[in-house]
Order: sequence, then C-alpha cells, then structure tokens
Amino acid sequence: MQKILLVEDETGLVEFLRIELELQGYHLYVATTGAAGLRIFEEHSVDLILLDRMLPDINGLEVCRKIREKSDVPVIFLTARGAVEDRVQGLDSGADDYLIKPFAIEELIARIRALTRRKEKFLASEPTGNIQFADVVIDPLRRKVYKDGQLVELTARELDLLLFLWERRGAVISRSELLKQVWGFETPVDTNVVDVYIGYVRQKLDPDKLYIRTVRGLGYMLRSDTP
Repeated sequence: MQKILLVEDETGLVEFLRIELELQGYHLYVATTGAAGLRIFEEHSVDLILLDRMLPDINGLEVCRKIREKSDVPVIFLTARGAVEDRVQGLDSGADDYLIKPFAIEELIARIRALTRRKEKFLASEPTGNIQFADVVIDPLRRKVYKDGQLVELTARELDLLLFLWERRGAVISRSELLKQVWGFETPVDTNVVDVYIGYVRQKLDPDKLYIRTVRGLGYMLRSDTP
C-alpha cells in the first residue's frame, strides 16, 4: 500500500481527500502545520507528499525546500495561488507538480499515479555497480558520492541529476530533457531550476567546470573523455 503525506490546514479538504484517497487504496498521514508535516516526514517513509502552500506556521515553499535537502519523494503543491510566478516559485522550491484549488479529484489521482510511476521507473533504471569518473565515485545502491575519497553530501535531486548526466555522458542534454527525465515534467516549464541544480553539483564536485560542460544555447554535457 502506497503512503501519502497530506500537509493541509483546511479541515473540509482534509476530510474529503482522506475519504477519496483511502478509497483508492492509499494510506494517508495528515498534518495541519508545516512543522507537523516535517516531523511525520522524518518519522515515516512516504511515497508522495501533498503540500499546501499557505500553512499557519511555515510557508509551504520552505517545507518543500527542507524536504528536498533529504529526499526526492514526489511533492505536489495544492494551492489557490495560480499566478505564473507562484507556480514557478513552487517548482523552483523542488515540487514536482502544482495543482490549483479547486481541482477535480480525478485529476489529482491521475497526477499522483503519474508521479509514482515515474519514480518507480527511474529507480529501476539506476545502475547497480559503482561509477567512477576522474576523482569522483558514485555508489548508486547506497546513494553515496565521494570525491578524492571524501564523502560529498548531495541531495537526492542532485544525485539523480548527476546519475542521468552520467548515463548520457558525451551527449548534450537540453534543459527541457533534464526537466522531463529528472524532475518528471512532461510539458515545458519556464524555470531556471536546472541551471540552479547544475550549479549546486558543480560547486560540490566540479567547481572548475572540468566535467560538466555548458553548451551554450543547447544544454549540458558530462564529458565522456573524463579520465
């Protein structure tokens, strides 16, 4: 049974979603504040998070950022704020999807299924042996990265990005392709989240930009000739 964490302070919506999602076979954890949501996230393994943006204590954007520091669990924002800049902020904070209230329950369930399927497919495709290029070693099974023998703390999303670049090493990958394959966006999104995360990975592993090349106007490439 897949487990969903719902972080939402609107009582009526909580009860509606509890009934509908349990009918679909999901186990639901509920938190009505950001702090409670983060506590449940730390204590339980969940398959997906439904997150309200406007919470009584911590802004949903900050909750999402804290989750992204430790996990790449799919996150869907549920919010009445539907302006373009609001959606971009939500996606830039690390969310996988953004659903505007009021919404049809059928659409929410379809998006939940799509995100969990993509996550399962991505995990199934990960390599099982250690990967090495230059002075970097990746252990995909333990999801650890080492540089010069020292452990490097990458977030789950940063590691997924690095693994995908390695799988396609030597090829130029567009930002839209990275958004689709690493973040799960099926349609183009106006966001610089890819550039931001490339910067994070470079800062930790490749500050001199020796391995991850920017191909102007096209995207990024992990060099295939890296010793």
